[in-house]
Formats: sequence, structure tokens, C-alpha cells
Amino acid sequence: MSKVPVIKMDQSKADALEMPDWISSAPFNPLLIKDAVVYQQAKMRQGTHSSKSRGQVTGSTRKLYRQKGTGNARVGDNKATQRRGGGIPHGPKPRDHAFKLNKKVRKQALRSALAEKLRSKCLLVVEKIEPETHKTGPFAKWLQELNAPEALIVTDRIGENLARATGNLPSVMVIHFGQLNVYNLLVFEKAIFSREALSALEERLAL
Repeated sequence: MSKVPVIKMDQSKADALEMPDWISSAPFNPLLIKDAVVYQQAKMRQGTHSSKSRGQVTGSTRKLYRQKGTGNARVGDNKATQRRGGGIPHGPKPRDHAFKLNKKVRKQALRSALAEKLRSKCLLVVEKIEPETHKTGPFAKWLQELNAPEALIVTDRIGENLARATGNLPSVMVIHFGQLNVYNLLVFEKAIFSREALSALEERLAL
């Protein structure tokens, strides 16, 4: 077991959090992390891209000019794929880009990313992330004091004050620990966890 330092909202020290070595000392595995990031990005793609085929383009089906005797290449109607404004052959159609990734692979990638955040001292643990006011200014100042103006905040409970205080901070993202994945962990340089959220992740990441 390794001990992770914990602070309170007023930045005073709290009791350290014990974390199992299979999380805190997980080796950095760039290949697993890359697979997990691609998996998350594929799930986020809308897949609404679409193009019209020759049969879907609006226009006349009249043959533009006679087949022979003009000296030009033969041509059909104005919707032919080789003409401007015509149909697109084999173009994109709406589809789901998501693919499956083994659950154990996702867990191992998240353990690896968490351990790397700990090793680089970019993961902070706070006893309870519960601001006293819903005002954005005081909370932004608190983040500046923690040297984390751009941060991912992972908590076990998103209270009204926390949601409102971070609503106008475009460089801050607040999520429940159940939504945590490798992609949003890597997007932000700093990650701030509540004690309960980090403790709950142990059960989620157990093999």
C-alpha cells in the first residue's frame, strides 16, 4: 500500500489516503492507453456524415447529347458521378464508429494513466470538493492557488455549488467518478479527485 497526500478545501493537510500498489505503481503502457483513447474518440463520433448517390441527386434523367458523332466522350444524364453536382460513388453514409474494447484492457489502461498522473504529481486529492459559494470567482482563485487553472475534477457527488461555480470555466470539467475514462483524464494536465471518488475507483478497477 502507498499513501497519497490529501488536503482540505482550505489547503490544510488531511489524513493520507492509502492506495493499493496495483493502482499507484501500475507501469506506464502507451499502447494500452492509445487503444483506450481511440476507443473513447470513436464512441464520441456522431457518424452523421452523408453524401448523395446518383439516384438521390435531384435533376433530369435526360441524356445531355447524343451518343455518337459529337467528338466528345459519351455521357448520360447530368447526375452522373463524373460531373459537377452529380452523385458521389461509394460516399460516406451515417454509421456508428464505436467498436468493442475488452473490459480488462480498459481497466488496465485507466490504472496506467492514473499511476502516471500520480508519478508526475499531477493528481491532487481533496477531502471533499464542496465550495462554500456558487460564485465562479472564488473557485477559480482556489484552482489558481492549487496551480491547476485547467483541471479535471472527479467527485463522488456534484453539488449545486460545485456545478454552478464551474459552469462558466471552459478549462474545467466536473464529472462523477463513474464517468472517468482515459481520454478525459489525459485531456487535462491536472486532475483533482475527492477522497471518496478515488476510494471508489479501487473497487471499479479491481480485476
